[in-house]
Amino acid sequence: MTNSDTRTAAAGWSVADSAALYSLDRWGEPYFSVNGRGHISVQPQGERGGSLDLFDLVQGLQGRNLGLPLLIRFDDILEDRLERLHAAFERAIAQYGYGGKYQGVFPVKCNQQRHVVEELVSCGRRWHFGLEAGSKAELLIALSLIDDPEALLICNGYKDQRYIETAILARRLGRQPVVVIEQADEVERIIKASHALGAAPFIGIRAKLSSRSTGRWGSSVGDKAKFGLSIPDLLATVEALRAADLLGDLRLLHFHVGSQINDIAVLKDALQEAGQIYVELTKLGAPMGYLDVGGGLGVDYDGSRTATAASTNYSLQNYANDVVATVRECCEPHGVKVPTLVSESGRAIASHFSVLVFNVLGSAQVPAALPAGKEDEPLTVRNLRETLAGITAANSAEEGSLSRLQEAWNDAIKFKDDALAAFRLGYLGLPERALAEQLTWACATAIVERLPRGGAIPDDLKSLRAALAGTYYANLSVFRSAPDTWAIEQLFPLLPIHRLDEEPTRLGHFADLTCDSDGKLARFIGDGQAKPLLELHAPQEGQPYLIGMFLGGAYQEVMGNLHNLFGTTNAVHIRLAPGGGYQVDHVVRGDTNAKVLEAMEHQPGLLLERLRVASEAAIQRGDLKISDAQRLMDHLETSLRQTTYLQS
Repeated sequence: MTNSDTRTAAAGWSVADSAALYSLDRWGEPYFSVNGRGHISVQPQGERGGSLDLFDLVQGLQGRNLGLPLLIRFDDILEDRLERLHAAFERAIAQYGYGGKYQGVFPVKCNQQRHVVEELVSCGRRWHFGLEAGSKAELLIALSLIDDPEALLICNGYKDQRYIETAILARRLGRQPVVVIEQADEVERIIKASHALGAAPFIGIRAKLSSRSTGRWGSSVGDKAKFGLSIPDLLATVEALRAADLLGDLRLLHFHVGSQINDIAVLKDALQEAGQIYVELTKLGAPMGYLDVGGGLGVDYDGSRTATAASTNYSLQNYANDVVATVRECCEPHGVKVPTLVSESGRAIASHFSVLVFNVLGSAQVPAALPAGKEDEPLTVRNLRETLAGITAANSAEEGSLSRLQEAWNDAIKFKDDALAAFRLGYLGLPERALAEQLTWACATAIVERLPRGGAIPDDLKSLRAALAGTYYANLSVFRSAPDTWAIEQLFPLLPIHRLDEEPTRLGHFADLTCDSDGKLARFIGDGQAKPLLELHAPQEGQPYLIGMFLGGAYQEVMGNLHNLFGTTNAVHIRLAPGGGYQVDHVVRGDTNAKVLEAMEHQPGLLLERLRVASEAAIQRGDLKISDAQRLMDHLETSLRQTTYLQS
């Protein structure tokens, strides 16, 4: 962190305070921090040097006609994640004297975007890094990109005859496809295809483990798991392959214990069970050679280092150490050669490398203006004014001040209820009811300003800060860019990317552009648990307020939908430039309104023609001027070319 002791003269707030408030110094290492200007700083290569001011970067990209919301992909981070993963396994292999090696694959389902997968294949070439495909379309992607004969292509998911035959034929192209048997009925299809083509793929088996998992993906293991063979089915598969003279092609054992393993103990139990299954398969005559520990390497989203849904109680090095040590302990007593270790760590590789930046369009706060009093105000309104006067005259340092504040708030609520009852009975007009509500909020604001920073505070008063919270309107669609926040209540770090040298004086949550009450971001990283409100700054007239969502590089893009026809955002690939600064490697323009309409089988040209005909009819009736009709058509044609998000 640069100049972390710099403070704003007026508020006494430091950038270090912001880093602590948003837990940036916990989840952000080694890629994100706060600089002395109060802006987020991105270190795409971690501790190896080179940083970018994220706010300045966004402004530079906007100057290239890349509007917000904007997805910024830091390809250096992607490469750094790969390097850290391989380095961790290399250290573990050296430490435990492991006789094998590590060879990872990236599960394409985490992020199928072309530039992302191409970048991973390119920068992973030095480790013979491969891909994992879970569908026929993903298989086509992987086959077209992998040209390294030593890189693995793990074929998971449901497989029809064409899928299997494609994998078999790809082996003749010099690829290393491993067709993993995940359902018992796939065995016969593999045998049939192999005999028909006179060749076989490398074969893997996915085992259903009895080891219990935890968290949201706990059902990924056990008897009710969606994929995998039970032990009886596994033995039957071995015998079927032996009878078909294909047992010599059985090379890999696969298992999976969840997408986000938060407790390392879960992994240890699974590894012990899988290690013993691997040993037994070799005893049954399969040559084996690979053990695929699946995905699950977790991401510490909130930085708490705990076994909670948004965190992990282990580090990357702990993970590698346990995999290497446990597999070695299983194999060596039986004289079985240790396997090449494979992992499908998509979340841990891709989460950090992209940042979604969106702008706040405006905010809604409780009514702040307080109209002057009038002599003929109703009694309930006068009572509220007197209550407010008593609160503002109170000395918060005096003994018993909290109890007086509590009593004043009780009075304010009573007088507001009286005003509402009078309005329902017709004794109070709408302007007077509005006055009563404004005065009640003024009482709440005055009480919050007088609450002590520490110590015990009555629950009624403590909840006032949340009651005064505002709604910040965000230029994005949650369902497009952060679907997991809605679908599974995933926590992602969210915070302003600038003004971090100022104390945030408001609480709020974000409402997105969709016409859906669930279109909001209202769960944020707290002190060990999620909180419903985030500390934010008051918007400044004519100035942008930019928010970043971090650690969302896995799954969010590919799982997003077209709710309200909001499409993909602009995206850009950034790398550190050799001489300093940055270079823009790729620009991926977001969906236009025309494109999302076509996705729903609407024809933009036909829509325009219908509206043109309607305009002509309105002109003939004298309801529309020709100049206004032209303006309308210009707006419509321009809108079709623009992205689906609001323009600044």
